[in-house]
Amino acid sequence: MYITRVISLIVILVCFSTSTYSQDKQLSKDGIENLLNDATQNFKLKNYEKSLTKSRSALKYAIKINDNNLIGRSYNLIGANFDDLFMLDKALGFYIKALYYINKTDNNIYKAKINNNLANIYFFDRKQYNKGIYHYEKALEHSNISSDTSVIYFRKLNITWAYFEINNFNRGLQYLKFLNQFKQYGNESTEVTLNMLNGVYNDHINDTVKANSYFLKGIESGNKNHEKFDLSITHKKYATFLFKNKNYKKAYENILEFNRLTNEITDLAKQKKTKLIGVNLELDEFKREVDKIETEYKNKQKLLQEEQSRHKKIFTIIVVLFLIITVLFYFFYQYTKLKQKNRIKNIQNKIHQNIINASIDGQESERKKIALFLHDTISASLSSAGMHLNVFLSQNSVVPDEIIKTKFILDETHDKVRDLSHDLLPTLLVRFGLLYALDDLCEKYSNSNLHFEYLNTISNKKRYTETFETRLYFIISELLNNIIKHSDATRAEVSLSENTNELVIKITDNGKGFDIKDFNFVEGFGLNQIKARINNLNGHFNVKSKINEGTSIKITIPIN
Repeated sequence: MYITRVISLIVILVCFSTSTYSQDKQLSKDGIENLLNDATQNFKLKNYEKSLTKSRSALKYAIKINDNNLIGRSYNLIGANFDDLFMLDKALGFYIKALYYINKTDNNIYKAKINNNLANIYFFDRKQYNKGIYHYEKALEHSNISSDTSVIYFRKLNITWAYFEINNFNRGLQYLKFLNQFKQYGNESTEVTLNMLNGVYNDHINDTVKANSYFLKGIESGNKNHEKFDLSITHKKYATFLFKNKNYKKAYENILEFNRLTNEITDLAKQKKTKLIGVNLELDEFKREVDKIETEYKNKQKLLQEEQSRHKKIFTIIVVLFLIITVLFYFFYQYTKLKQKNRIKNIQNKIHQNIINASIDGQESERKKIALFLHDTISASLSSAGMHLNVFLSQNSVVPDEIIKTKFILDETHDKVRDLSHDLLPTLLVRFGLLYALDDLCEKYSNSNLHFEYLNTISNKKRYTETFETRLYFIISELLNNIIKHSDATRAEVSLSENTNELVIKITDNGKGFDIKDFNFVEGFGLNQIKARINNLNGHFNVKSKINEGTSIKITIPIN
């Protein structure tokens, strides 16, 4: 009786699971194309909720029929929605997935589009100019295959802007010449940018007359065609040019116009986001659901294949299953108990790690916000006030002492705010990377009583990810502060090297050392917190120290 019930249960489960999966709804390529067309139309009409919903449906069905072209286009359209809503972190993730799938096809039009979308985020938002240029050049490469001259013109415009932004005028000039020669292939939008780029280049070669003329043409064209973003950048570049040529009044006027246009763009972004207020579709939940679609479908397909295979073989192996079912049940029961214990332990570890991660991320986020606020708001206001005083001083030969003292106080305050901003988020770290910043840190901390030696076998031009560099910088900075405060050392050494995709950092000093088993010492130096932050980077942290024999610290972190 027991055997019969077991056999019947197995057969029923196999048949039920097979029939259940066979009933999954399918949609043809034409149907998916229609969904994507509807989603695209809603996107153009700024109806983001409908566009995202239809895009997600198209993605789901595209994955079911395993069509890389439709999958890539669906991900790209989802990314474009988030991009248009100024939710660029979410957009970046979907663009990366889109490029992965579209690269498996011969669709050069979308290869160019997606590379260009990625380049815009890396270039304008993340300021990762090398990545931006890489994707711009990829976009141009695929556009050249399609031979669409207007698109090629637009791609070369972006590349020119990118090279000029990093002051590589030699590389950018060849593209600028093409733009000037074939500007009939541009449009009202590119006209503003082209004049701005000509102004920047002529400023570089010190042709101030031409530069001034091009900047004014760009502003005139932007005002005429209502190109707010390109116009705002043109005002900013023109202000820099005017300030360089000591025309402070006009420079200030253009800075004000830049700020006004930037505020309008920001308000427009807020207006777009308010269109989703009250809508059932939650964007974060949407992202999680889209991320699950591919994984869930693959798991379901795998399970379906297993169930179908099992259905075919079930009658040949049913006797064997019965013989081993008792043993399997016992081991399964033991395995389940062990798995539950491990799961509870993993959840506890994960919660603890999440708390640490949240604390670290929160500190870094607040540090960055404060630094940016000091730099972009307070420092900018002080600079603006100083500019007013400069204009006033240049226009008046007799100036009261109070005005001169006020200017001195403003300059001093501006320097202090700038120094504080740099301490919170060092400029060298942001602009030139971790290796330059550490070299500068060692030099800054060295004095007549304590010398920090900096040894580096890696090229100073090498960059890592922004998060990676920021976290490592403040970890090392904290360790150097410990040496200054507690070690009584006269010499310390910081060395960096790479070893098989790992970054190896060694910090040693000839100070008084400490007993690493003494909990109070370890806590006083904050080593446990430092170790947790290194663990968050999947790294290893080793401390060796003895009293009166100095301290040696080795950090090994995988390079992302």
